Amino acid sequence: MFPKYDVIVVGAGHAGCEAAIGAANLGSKVLLVTMNMQTIAQMSCNPAMGGVAKGQIVREIDALGGYSGIVTDHTAVQFRMLNLSKGPAMWSPRAQSDRMMFAAKWRQMLEAHPNVDFWQDMVAGLLVKNGVVGGVVTGMGLQIESQAVVLTNGTFLNGIIHIGEKQFGGGRAGEKAATGITEQLIQLGFEAGRMKTGTPPRFDGRSLDYSRMEVQEGDSPAGKFSYTDTPRLERQLPCHITYTSQEVHDILKEGFEQSPMFQGRIQGLGPRYCPSIEDKINRFADKERHQLFVEPEGWDTCEIYVNGFSSSLPEDVQFKALRKIVGFENAKMFRPGYAIEYDYFPPNQLKLSLETHLVKNLFFAGQINGTTGYEEAGCQGLMAGINAHLAINEQEPFILKRSEAYIGVLIDDLVNKGTEEPYRMFTSRAEYRILLRQDNADIRLTPLLEKLAGEKWQEVEGVPNIAERMKKVDEKRAATVEIEQFFKETSVAPDAINGFLESIGSAPIRQQVKLHGILLRPNVDLAGLRTLLPDLDALLNQYDPDFLSEAETGMKYDGYIKKEQELADKMLRLEELKIFENFDFQSLTSMSIEAREKLSKVRPRTIGQASRISGVTPADVSVLLVHMGR
Repeated sequence: MFPKYDVIVVGAGHAGCEAAIGAANLGSKVLLVTMNMQTIAQMSCNPAMGGVAKGQIVREIDALGGYSGIVTDHTAVQFRMLNLSKGPAMWSPRAQSDRMMFAAKWRQMLEAHPNVDFWQDMVAGLLVKNGVVGGVVTGMGLQIESQAVVLTNGTFLNGIIHIGEKQFGGGRAGEKAATGITEQLIQLGFEAGRMKTGTPPRFDGRSLDYSRMEVQEGDSPAGKFSYTDTPRLERQLPCHITYTSQEVHDILKEGFEQSPMFQGRIQGLGPRYCPSIEDKINRFADKERHQLFVEPEGWDTCEIYVNGFSSSLPEDVQFKALRKIVGFENAKMFRPGYAIEYDYFPPNQLKLSLETHLVKNLFFAGQINGTTGYEEAGCQGLMAGINAHLAINEQEPFILKRSEAYIGVLIDDLVNKGTEEPYRMFTSRAEYRILLRQDNADIRLTPLLEKLAGEKWQEVEGVPNIAERMKKVDEKRAATVEIEQFFKETSVAPDAINGFLESIGSAPIRQQVKLHGILLRPNVDLAGLRTLLPDLDALLNQYDPDFLSEAETGMKYDGYIKKEQELADKMLRLEELKIFENFDFQSLTSMSIEAREKLSKVRPRTIGQASRISGVTPADVSVLLVHMGR
């Protein structure tokens, strides 16, 4: 009935969709198995992509040929660039999406790929022989063979939904849990754990009084995620902001006796940086109110997402409390919020390629690895799909360094440090933030994609190929050089610029100076200079706005960028020192017992990776270097 596939991807959430595309783009024949064909790429929680550090990840996925950015641009209802009051290393794009359009666009793009097939069924187990995965066994008892398997099960592995004192099996509201895989993996020697996440209630937007809330408009003009020629938003839907109050908190506390979190019915740890509303008022008892974002679910629906009000309290308590929030006095609820508890596998059981140590050609991606968020899941899926293709073709794995991408930081953190609570990406987790900006992901990563894929790249109608992507990268590089050269060669006279300088509190000039020097001053930017200087404005009008942003950041932060690159290059020397694949770490008796145990478990590929494992000290690294003859 089935051919033998190159790669089977289990689960069609954000990780699964990107995994399928990652392997299929390189030429693998992929089978995407999902329990429900109608929920492919479902936005289970917030109908939005991007955010702090997450927006950088979406741009990196796009630069590596993934689809998340393209789908988001085609289905967005609002776009905002966050953190513009801070430096460019902190700028992060975020888009509110139409939930139904997002899933439909993803499915359309997957179906357009000639290398992707689909099967609707639950995967109940894996075919494993002599430590090598050989396919999957479905709930209907079918055996489907493949050379590699990528597990992207999300919250479905033995998932339990909690609402007050009620609990029932499920991987998402209205969908059953997946069983069988956890038990088999534990028998194979894997360590498993439990985690928890939650989602807010949904409301009827027609019943809300938006006039009593703060309006949050999108950027004008709107930006976008993809470096390809995707559309920009011409009209946008507003979001709104409102707040809880002490009265709301008091009502919520009435339900604490029925809270599954406070009564110990939930064993898994929830996300520290996205706590439930009951957790907020318990942990931050001194706060009189908490901010809530009232977000539309799409163009053609009245359904509203209440961002910031995740809860597992009884539905009547949630409803009673929300009706005391400004603008929600007459609110009608579509469904209550709930918590969901599910199995995950500590990620220090993986290689940096996301292949498991215990079973060859078996890869994990997404929430199964202990992460939270669509973006974190999507980038893991893409990397797992790429590496599954490379593994079955006996090629070296594709691994991004911490200095190359937020994706590299995320995977390095997971594998070397593990996680006992849902892992979320922040800019603070990256030590090379100035190098890893949202505006330069194409320059950083698309050349790596070209080198990786070469002529193997599977062209898909309507999706730019590598040559087209590289053409845009080359145009961007050339534009930044031309703009920088103009600034270094062009002088400006005192009478043309001093009025502007004095208006922003900057010292006037007494003779002609180069524009480059003026731009480096605080509070001076391209937008301000081009209003004063017609020649400059005429030059800049030739370029894409994204090219201008890259050029401006490159000039203003050149010294910092060079310094950070030097630090990255120093660390790269340790990354180039490879450790033998079967190195016996236990034989290094001059090393601490903890270090030997951690190194034996993680099995680092390089000295650099070994140095970042929790419990491995600089002294331990020195011992390792000595034994390697360094």
